[in-house]
Amino acid sequence: MPIFDRHRYEVALNNLEVAFGDQLSIQERRKIARESFQHFARTMVDLLWSPRLTPENFSRYIELENLEEIARGTGPERSIMVACYHYSNFEWLSLACGFLDLKGTIISQEFKNSLLDPIFKKLREQSGHELIPRERGLVRLYKVLRRKGRTALLVDLTVPPSQAAVAIDCFGLKTSVTSAHAWLHERTGIPIIPAHCEPLPDGRYRIIFHPKIDTSAEMTHQQIAQKCWNSFEPYVRKIPRPGFGCTNTGATSRQTPIGLTHFTRMSWGHSKRFCNATRIVAAIGDRGLHCR
Repeated sequence: MPIFDRHRYEVALNNLEVAFGDQLSIQERRKIARESFQHFARTMVDLLWSPRLTPENFSRYIELENLEEIARGTGPERSIMVACYHYSNFEWLSLACGFLDLKGTIISQEFKNSLLDPIFKKLREQSGHELIPRERGLVRLYKVLRRKGRTALLVDLTVPPSQAAVAIDCFGLKTSVTSAHAWLHERTGIPIIPAHCEPLPDGRYRIIFHPKIDTSAEMTHQQIAQKCWNSFEPYVRKIPRPGFGCTNTGATSRQTPIGLTHFTRMSWGHSKRFCNATRIVAAIGDRGLHCR
C-alpha cells in the first residue's frame, strides 16, 4: 500500500497512533492500515456487484441484529433517521434498509468526475432510496421528515469548527463533526437510530441497529452528536480494521482535532449551505414551510 498511495497510508498510521497510542505496536498499526484499505476496496467492489441483490436474496449475504429498534416508538410509518458511519460496507447497509422497506431520501455528494455520478446514483437507488444533491439538501430532508418520511446521514463527517459543527470526544480527543442530524431531530422530533455494518468471517456482513438515541428538550446539538458517537466507538475500538483509513482531517499531533474511520472533510460550500438552510427554516417557521 505505501507504494500506491503513500500519503493516505501515512494518514491511516497517524490516525491509529493518535487514537490508540501505545496500545498498538508499529507492526500492528501497519497491518490494520493495510486491512483498512482492503475493506474499502471490498466495499466498492461489492457495490458494483450489488445489482445481483434482491429483496428475496439479500438476507443470504446480510444478517440483521436488533431490527426491532426500527419499530420501537417510530409510529406506523416507521419514520426514522438512521445515523451511519464510514465503517465496513456502509453501502450495503443503505441497500439493505431499502430492501427492508425503510426507503428514504438521502443526500449524495457529487464526484469530482461527474461521469461517475449517474453510475453510483443508479447503484445506490436500486433498493428504493431517492438520492438528492447537496444543494438545499437539508431543507428537502426537513420536508421529508415533516411528512413522516425517512432519511439516513453519515454522521462522522468532520467540518471546520466555525461552520455548523459541534465538538465531540472521540477516542479521548476533540473532533469537529457535523450537527445536521441533531438539528433535524430538534426541528422534527424524528428519532435517531444509529446503525453500522461489520464484516463476518465467511464474507457476509452483519448490520447492527443500535438503541434509539434518547433525547430531551434540554439536550444540545453537541450532546446529541456525542451520544450517537458513543454508541459506535466501542465497536471501532474492538475491531478497527474496517474503519481506520485514509482521509486526513488535519490531525498531525495529539494537540489537534482528529478525524477517524474515513472521516471526510465537508467542503466549505457544503457547510455554508447547511448554515443558510438552518437560517431559512428558522426564519420561515414550521407553519410557513409547506411540503409538496
